[in-house]
Amino acid sequence: MSELILHHYSTSPFAEKVRLLLGFKGLSWRSVTIPRVMPKPDLTALTGGYRKTPVLQIGADIYCDTALIARRLEQEKASPALFPEGQEMIAASLAAWADSVVFQHAVSLVFQPESVAARFARLSPEAINAFVADRAGLFGGGSTTRLSAEQARHQWPTIMARLEQQLEREDGDYLFGEPSIADFAMAHPLWFLKGTPVTAPLVDVYPAVSAWLARVMGFGHGAFSEMTAEEALEVARHSTPAALPDEQFDEPNGFKVGQQVVIAAIDYGVDPVAGELLFAGSEELILRRKDERGGRVHVHFPRFGFRIEAR
Repeated sequence: MSELILHHYSTSPFAEKVRLLLGFKGLSWRSVTIPRVMPKPDLTALTGGYRKTPVLQIGADIYCDTALIARRLEQEKASPALFPEGQEMIAASLAAWADSVVFQHAVSLVFQPESVAARFARLSPEAINAFVADRAGLFGGGSTTRLSAEQARHQWPTIMARLEQQLEREDGDYLFGEPSIADFAMAHPLWFLKGTPVTAPLVDVYPAVSAWLARVMGFGHGAFSEMTAEEALEVARHSTPAALPDEQFDEPNGFKVGQQVVIAAIDYGVDPVAGELLFAGSEELILRRKDERGGRVHVHFPRFGFRIEAR
């Protein structure tokens, strides 16, 4: 069985989400550190242009977006479950809300001038400017509208009061009693906020939330070892993609197996990936593409939150 290879960097909130998922599952993995900002030539040699962090590689199969990565890790190891039986839709829906709405609030709060000054205190002005310019490009062209810091501050107490109430009244130690994907999706924006003394109080003043967050973070990151980007590319070049899912191809807009298409996120990070459509299931789309450095790979995307167009 091929190793799990995570392409990420240490301060990425969504990468922290997946690192915690790996720890929760008790999985071993390889760590490839990628740049925080574009260009990311080693990563895009595998993805075909997708630039968001993180990306999961298993041999010659490349998984984009943490919602799909979570489902792939569930296939890798079914127990403990991220999608508890009978609560699959509720857990996935709350996770999607946290990954979008709660994360958008966290981003706006983290990138207030006072917080930026604390977070990037050790970086040069040039590095800070490069990061800010990169993120402006990341959030350009998609459906996501940047939330102002004022509006984020205004709405944040509502989000946290609801979370505090849920945790105070829950019979177990997690959002649905037992841990689920909802806990990890809700945790990573709060982890992001706790990165500086400017924004940490937005979490710390809620005792039930703070205790719950400590429990989630306590799962750790599992066992991992470092790998270079070139080693990961070599793994892809010398691997054969896994068999396609045993599910009927279903594309309601008329796309066919073997058709040349483009797939891209619709919210932000909308860089398109071109390739041959191999599979369209209820949760997943798969493209086949070839790269000089990465070889022949299958790139996997969630259906939800992504668009598909003919080339």
